[in-house]
Amino acid sequence: MTIAFLVLHLVVTCLLIFIVLVQEGKDPGMKGIQGASADMGDSFFKRAGGTTKEKMYARMTTTFAILFLITTLTLVILAV
Repeated sequence: MTIAFLVLHLVVTCLLIFIVLVQEGKDPGMKGIQGASADMGDSFFKRAGGTTKEKMYARMTTTFAILFLITTLTLVILAV
């Protein structure tokens, strides 16, 4: 039973790390030096598509973070 939760915990951990690394940063990069905003020059359709993608990544991050918490607590309880 402990081994099954340990394997699940490792899978959830790897997926959480992957999802966090895939997300784009909010830093405007070189555009910030000139005082431009991060979405300057984007069309309406590009911004709408980016928000849904960002929302999806945010939901996935939250889901995997909650799963990570649950598997961690379960492993601690099983260890006692």
